Amino acid sequence: DLVELAAGVDVLSIHAPALAQTRHMVDARVLEALRDGATLVNTARGSVVDQGALERELVAGRLWAVLDVTEPEPLPGDSILFDLPNVFLTPHVAGAAGRETRRMADLAIAEIARFAQGEPLRHEVTRNMLTTLA
Repeated sequence: DLVELAAGVDVLSIHAPALAQTRHMVDARVLEALRDGATLVNTARGSVVDQGALERELVAGRLWAVLDVTEPEPLPGDSILFDLPNVFLTPHVAGAAGRETRRMADLAIAEIARFAQGEPLRHEVTRNMLTTLA
């Protein structure tokens, strides 16, 4: 149970795709179960977290947050999150920092070359997989 899990951690790091069944998966109940001073890290998708419930906890100063994604994205210029000292915002780049960009480009080029040569793909994405990919 996610509420029970949240009650026992100091950091809740979210890694879930944006699906109908994951929308607001981290809701007010989960956030309230986190210990005072706990940190929520979201590098997944903004819709996985109930943004209103998160903002209430952050404004109260009870939690910390590291947010690479938000809902909506990008945040409106007047979002309270920009001014809170317990929030660290990044512009949806967590997966593309440092050497990751070059590695992803090299992988894509290699897959295209395999496709062009009629070889099997190493990282094929099928139509059935599209409903569960982040």
